[in-house]
Amino acid sequence: MEHLREITEPLLQWFQLNKRDLPWRRTKDPYPIWVSEIMLQQTRVEAVKPYYERFLQTLPTVKDLAEADEETILKLWEGLGYYSRVRNMQKAAIQVMEEHNGQFPADHKMLLSLKGIGPYTAGAVGSIAFNLPVPAVDGNVLRVMSRITADASDISLQSTKKDWEERITDIMPAKSPGDFNQALMELGATVCLPNGAPKCEICPVRKYCEAYRKGATQTYPVKAEKKARTIEHLNVFFCTDRQKIAIHKRGQKGLLSGLWELPNTDREIALPAALQELGILQAEIIPMKNRKHIFTHIEWHMDCYFVKVSEKKESELLWLSIEDAETSYALPSAFKKTWQEGLEIIK
Repeated sequence: MEHLREITEPLLQWFQLNKRDLPWRRTKDPYPIWVSEIMLQQTRVEAVKPYYERFLQTLPTVKDLAEADEETILKLWEGLGYYSRVRNMQKAAIQVMEEHNGQFPADHKMLLSLKGIGPYTAGAVGSIAFNLPVPAVDGNVLRVMSRITADASDISLQSTKKDWEERITDIMPAKSPGDFNQALMELGATVCLPNGAPKCEICPVRKYCEAYRKGATQTYPVKAEKKARTIEHLNVFFCTDRQKIAIHKRGQKGLLSGLWELPNTDREIALPAALQELGILQAEIIPMKNRKHIFTHIEWHMDCYFVKVSEKKESELLWLSIEDAETSYALPSAFKKTWQEGLEIIK
């Protein structure tokens, strides 16, 4: 542990000189810090910036988020994916308003009690906004620490993450825990890169790194192989009656639960029958470009069709003008390219 403590000072000095100028680093307000941390899960920094700015312009306070209607927050999140994150954010915002008088609690356990906030987010918000000496261990941090110590523990295991949370807590500087957490994350994001390609020549803690000393940076971190994704085959329909376009709301359980989508069915269902199920009685069906979309554990292979509807009946489809559909309803990324292709055909 004494060996690990030696990285603290050079890492903090490096961070002060080399940290990226990111909008969420210009504040100590826990609300925007929290928004950024949730957005940054599974998403690149550059992709997050415009979402972050738009979200805070529309919902500048935790009260605004707590009171927003669901379609507004889903539209603001459109394209970021993992929509359960923003739904949980709103639930947490309501908790903050109702249980904490509108103020984020400056307490680690209370932060953990908020919906959708786990150890990493509680550590990041707690240390950066409130100077709490708690770690924020993400994939970047696990990679950095695994290489520095040449630790062959499987970083996909919760036990490994827990172990590193404890070890990092022991070396965390009392005066600047937020900077230390951010420095570790920044090192992993900009220097100690994944896939065996770290920039060791500019690393501020290179002389303390066991993987570098052994010439084995490509060996660490150790991570179990992911299971193969399940492949699902769908027919996806861009349906228009010349005036309006149809969208459909998914069920409240499962993948993309409760979100709007282009109408779709299992590919095993013949096209006429599939359209009948959707309430479309007469239509011209024109093949579009087939698409593939990859989720974490599932892969969609989509046969896509432009459907000119001439006769329809009441169904679960919602028929909207193009303007209403584009400005008021969030459509998951899986359907975006087909949506754009359909609009081009209409025009």
